[in-house]
Amino acid sequence: MTAASPPAPPRAGPRPIDIALLASVFVVAACGLLYELAAGALASYVLGDSVLQFSTVIGTYLFAMGVGSWLSRYIDRQLPAHFLRIELLVALVGGALPATLFVANAYVPGAFRVLLYGLVLLVGTLVGLEIPLVMRILKRNVALKDLVSQVLTFDYLGALAVSLAFPLLLVPHLGLIRTGLLFGVMNAAVAVWALWLFRGELRRFGAHALACALVLAALVAGLFGAEQLTRFAEDKFYQDRIVLGSASPYQRIVVTHGRAGHRLYLNGNLQFAERDEYRYHEALVHPAMAAHGHPRRVAVLGGGDGMAVREVLRHPSVESITLVELDPEMTRLFGTHPTLRALNADALASPRLTIVNTDAFQWLQQGDERGDDPFDVIVVDFPDPTNFAIGKLYTHSFYALLGRRLAASGYAVVQTTSPLVARQSFWSVVTSIEAAGLRTAPYHAHVPSFGEWGFVIASRRPWRLPDALPPGLRYLTPATLPLLFDFPADMARVPAQVNRLSNQVLVHTYETEWGQVQP
Repeated sequence: MTAASPPAPPRAGPRPIDIALLASVFVVAACGLLYELAAGALASYVLGDSVLQFSTVIGTYLFAMGVGSWLSRYIDRQLPAHFLRIELLVALVGGALPATLFVANAYVPGAFRVLLYGLVLLVGTLVGLEIPLVMRILKRNVALKDLVSQVLTFDYLGALAVSLAFPLLLVPHLGLIRTGLLFGVMNAAVAVWALWLFRGELRRFGAHALACALVLAALVAGLFGAEQLTRFAEDKFYQDRIVLGSASPYQRIVVTHGRAGHRLYLNGNLQFAERDEYRYHEALVHPAMAAHGHPRRVAVLGGGDGMAVREVLRHPSVESITLVELDPEMTRLFGTHPTLRALNADALASPRLTIVNTDAFQWLQQGDERGDDPFDVIVVDFPDPTNFAIGKLYTHSFYALLGRRLAASGYAVVQTTSPLVARQSFWSVVTSIEAAGLRTAPYHAHVPSFGEWGFVIASRRPWRLPDALPPGLRYLTPATLPLLFDFPADMARVPAQVNRLSNQVLVHTYETEWGQVQP
């Protein structure tokens, strides 16, 4: 018989210091991803084309993390001290990243792109240094296979948490600037925690403690002054006095007031000016509504400001209006704020109106499931196709769905950018509507705040000139209405591609054409 093997020594459980470091990995991962998302969101707000901006920001950030991981090999001694210093740098640079970019866009817009990618590279490099240092500190007491699995688990959990919280909780309730500073404070808190955990190993404890205190003080001061900082930057960017600013998961909503009255901006792009918005909205709504003759059921897609609904309500035959607006913050503001309610004549409080806060593409797709009756008129009032998320609402597929929701004798009307500045883009929309099997009647109107602006009526029957228009209009008259359908040579039709979901050619065309007229 062989002697029995001696029992294996009991395995020591994880030390409190190791648990604390793993918890720090969770926070570090969450903060790192937050800075990346904030940079991508700001880039899409300012530069447009969210797919391109998020792709390039994420690519740059991941590359920088690789550089940071590679550089970590040169850190051999005083690992806790280096980890603490890196945490403080990430807290300061990453936490201030949204505020820095916001102010730069207002005061030195030409430097925005360089500063954006410079900060992304710096933060990514610092974040890339963090995890290897934590792993090497933990390696003292944790087996390699457990070390890798535990660190990666906490890293991925932190990324998951912030990826869900960023669009659903943080940006809507705190805004980008305050969110960045809050996570900077969290990074600094990890540094303070490391200061306490490794107090016996740090050679210059007092200097480290002072650095932690200064960084935390700066970030907390920024948190308390975030609203003033936002107004400081926006006042310079918008020039007119800001009377309302709100952030939603979808966009930054700003209303200003100046000599031209109130103006609405979404992500920095002008949507209407009080001085001449009546020209735009009368031209958008009444050629289709009046041509129908007796519209009863009307849908308005987009137009959460209620201006288009205001014009639709001028037609006494209308029995019901369905307003489909993605952003509930838009309909809330324009339905409750006294100044904004005055602008839309309290249209969003009409008993004939039903507000649906959802994606218009999905709403059209689900029409058969709901058993919707067809609409006599559908008014499509989306922002211009500056990115792929909006560009899908200008595609052949969208217009095919639009046609299915339209009554046989009904009309749809689509706002369609400028046929003068973005001529190719305008006729691309016309071509896309026709490819969906609908007839088109393109027209244009002069809106001083925008210049020459275009619209397209889509239907199964030919559009006819209406006999009369509603009383009280300030711009349209029966005599001048036919002139809107006449295109001079510099806006006349040109060959254009169909905008499809698979290529979104319109977004690229639009960006090119409008980019040519920017100063």
